[in-house]
Amino acid sequence: MTMRILLVEDDATTLKYVADGFTAQKYQVDSATDGQEGLTLAKHNQYDLLILDRMLPKLDGLTLLSALRTSGNKTPVLILSALSHVDERVKGLRAGGDDYMTKPFAFAELLVRAEKLAQRNVVEPAATDIEVGSLKMELLTRKVTLDDSELMLQPKEFQLLKYLMEHPNQVISRTLLFEAVWDYHFDPRTNVIDVHIAKLRRKFEELGHGELIETVRGAGYRLCKRH
Repeated sequence: MTMRILLVEDDATTLKYVADGFTAQKYQVDSATDGQEGLTLAKHNQYDLLILDRMLPKLDGLTLLSALRTSGNKTPVLILSALSHVDERVKGLRAGGDDYMTKPFAFAELLVRAEKLAQRNVVEPAATDIEVGSLKMELLTRKVTLDDSELMLQPKEFQLLKYLMEHPNQVISRTLLFEAVWDYHFDPRTNVIDVHIAKLRRKFEELGHGELIETVRGAGYRLCKRH
């Protein structure tokens, strides 16, 4: 992981010590020596982590942090401060900080905490396709194919199949399917699940795969991966 860090620290010795440490780990470090410069950099650049001193010239660390959070900036922030009292740590976390370390500190611990915060901010791209054997679903186009033959599904059939495909070979209860697809509490008197399962089965049968959805008596349904 290539991490880009903004370090806002007015003490030259601490700034060099921390910047050199992260640079040695092949991370990119931008630095600022006052709060105003730090706020400007944070607003105009994309960072994986902000390491912020509490006591800064021009603009103190908590004011900087509050301004960032108010603007909607969600960059993880690790506060680095000589203010070690528990009340000060609580203030820093309540202002929007994600972690708080007190000076003096060991760089090894700072590195581990920084990496964990940055990893927490990584957003994995959402899946756009689901495949279970030769059954394929394109979520963006809502196209479903089986053995490369397209299946024409109604909206609820699509949602029901999507849920089953997301849990292949698992027995899914009728109650769970009902709540996941219809989004309200299950009424044991309704046969809506059975009706839609039957519709899906018929479409699979037309392509020679009627066995895809298995009924598990007393438990629910299972999408099989045998094909």
